[in-house]
Amino acid sequence: MTTTHGSFTVERTVPASPERVFACFADDAEKRAWFTGPDGFVEKAPRRFDFRVGGDEFNSVGTPDGPAHVFNAHYYDIVENERIVYAYEMYEDEFRSSVSIATIELEPVDGGTKFTITESGVFFGDPLEADGRRHGTELLANVIVAYLTGELLR
Repeated sequence: MTTTHGSFTVERTVPASPERVFACFADDAEKRAWFTGPDGFVEKAPRRFDFRVGGDEFNSVGTPDGPAHVFNAHYYDIVENERIVYAYEMYEDEFRSSVSIATIELEPVDGGTKFTITESGVFFGDPLEADGRRHGTELLANVIVAYLTGELLR
């Protein structure tokens, strides 16, 4: 099996306070509003969300007849309204596709907040998985911006 290492950084600026952006990651109801997967995805297993240092998060979604896409995370460092550090595994059904460490940093800027997601991971199987993860993270960052600006349609 091929093993690929990759790192990337995604930045976005939103017209919202650091407190508001932080809530998108820290509050279960807020996160459920944007962290759902593409249209047509359903919950495949009960979610868990324990946002605290030492806490875990579990999310399994997919199309009704397709594989489960599983996000299984553990939080290592949380500085309210400033930084979140977590490690996570991604699975497609029983196949572990990656293990990563990610940092989300929030910085107040004129008129809003710049949020930066930095990730470093090991990707198993397809060597293009690392590029796919960067692209997926860019799409998620765009969803967060749309959610915070009221433009997210679900």
